[in-house]
This record gives sequence, C-alpha cells and structure tokens, in this order.
Amino acid sequence: MIFDAHCDALLKLHYHSKDHSFQSAGDLHITYPQLISGHSKVQLFAIYLPSELKPGVRFQTALEMIEVFHRKVLEPNPKMKMVTSKADIEALKPDEIGAMLTLEGAEAIEEDLTKLETLYRLGVRSVGLTWNWANAVADGALEPRAAGLTKFGENVVSYLNEKRMWTDVSHLCEASFWDTMAIADFPIASHSNVHDLCPHPRNLKKDQIQQLIKQDGVIGITFVPYFLNSAGTADINDVLRHLDYICGVGGEHHVGFGSDFDGISQTVKGLSSYKEYDNLVNSLQNYYSESQVHQFLYKNFTDKIPF
Repeated sequence: MIFDAHCDALLKLHYHSKDHSFQSAGDLHITYPQLISGHSKVQLFAIYLPSELKPGVRFQTALEMIEVFHRKVLEPNPKMKMVTSKADIEALKPDEIGAMLTLEGAEAIEEDLTKLETLYRLGVRSVGLTWNWANAVADGALEPRAAGLTKFGENVVSYLNEKRMWTDVSHLCEASFWDTMAIADFPIASHSNVHDLCPHPRNLKKDQIQQLIKQDGVIGITFVPYFLNSAGTADINDVLRHLDYICGVGGEHHVGFGSDFDGISQTVKGLSSYKEYDNLVNSLQNYYSESQVHQFLYKNFTDKIPF
C-alpha cells in the first residue's frame, strides 16, 4: 500500500483537458490505471494555481479544480473514494483507493478566511502556505525578500490548528518555516528533500528536518530530479540517499513520499510515472525490513493524520 502526499494531476486535468485523461494509462504520471497497477492506497491531489492568475479569479479557479477532481477523478472510477479523515482511510475496502484534496499555496483564499473555511468544507485537509514566491500569508523559498509569516499568515495557521488540518511547510523560505513551526500544531513537508545532499532552496536543512521530527511531523521525499541531485539527473539510489539521511537524524517514523508527479517535466530514472513505484518498493526491500518499508510507503503519514 502506498500513501503519496503530493501530485499535480488536477492542474493538468484542468488546464490541458484535451491532452490528458485520468483514464488513459499514458497521459499523466498518475492515472487511475497506474494507481491500480502501482498498489496505491491513498493519493493526495493538490489544488495548485499558476502564479500568473490575478486576484479575483484565484478562488474561482480553485473551485473549478475541485469540480475537475469530482468529475474526472472520482465519478468515472467508483473504486476511488474521497477521504477527509483517518477514519475514512481505515474504512476503505481492499480494492478501493482514497483520494484527498490539498491546497498548494494560499493564493486561492485571497486574504479571506471564509474562503479557507469553504475549501475545508469541500474536503481540503492540508494547506501549503506558499508556492515559491510571496503571498499574503508568507514568503516562499525563491522570494528574494525571504521574510517570515505575516499576521494574516498567523491567522491561517491558527485556523488550521483549530480544524486539525495539516500545515504544509514545503515551499516556505527559512524565516517563514521557523515562524510557522513556532505556532503550527500539525506540520508536515509534503514534498521536500535534504539540503545537505542537494543544496537547493526548496530543500530542508538539517535543523529544519529535526524540528519537523521533534514536532511529530512527516517529510515526503519528492521525486524532483534537481531536488535529489545537484546534477539535475537522478535515479532511485538518490531517493534512497535522502531517505537514509532522514532516518539517520531520527526520522525513521517521520518520512514518507510525496512524488510531485505531474508537477515535474523531468523524472527520476526508474520512476517515470506512478506505475514504476514498484521499482522503488523493490529497492527499499533490499535495504530495509518489511515493517520499515510499510512505514515509509504508508504508515508514517497515516499515523500522523490529526483529522
């Protein structure tokens, strides 16, 4: 069973619907046939808004992507079930796959907590505060200003705490990360790697990883080649290096995977799409026990669900 904490299939299904179908094995990195063949149990689907979208249309676009989630992912596939809680996941039948909505970047709520409340009511259970740039909540990893959490951002995190939602720190700059960790009750990094092994601004430094572990969070190792290896090309051994590092600093029970499939143009050798997750599973089994492999692939994320 696999719990994958991040993909961008909704982005492609919304903006490139003529080119991509969730039913076709080759159109996307993640499709229904690939989830079946790859032994998926829970897949998180991000609502990501392109940065060129202007205020006034962002929330509407988020709603449209949720409609795409229902119309193109769930409705044609009765064995895919929307999940909004740990109880929903535990209730899945052996042949069913859970699908959960997340928000990648708070631009969609347009400085309005009522919009965040609406997204919560529609099933969103994890919120990434930024993408790479600044917004009304915080500064992202590539924002030159590199400032911290705003007052509105503090209100957002407080709301996430109140609703027992995940606060996703992937994409935050360092100042925003530390401001967020100071007040977040349920932090995760859905798709981030290790800065010591690949010094990209999107990756987490050792003290950040240790703080996530201390606060009982989870880090989803992502399959973005240039987050795995400074050369920009990577294979499954690079994924294992990042996993081993996090385990080595006390994170054996705080690490999983967040592929970022369909949010990337280049892929890891041997992990070109979800159907090749088996290649990663086989490699994990060469180095870790069966119980550890189950933790990394599924249990570490599901154990930490607060909702």
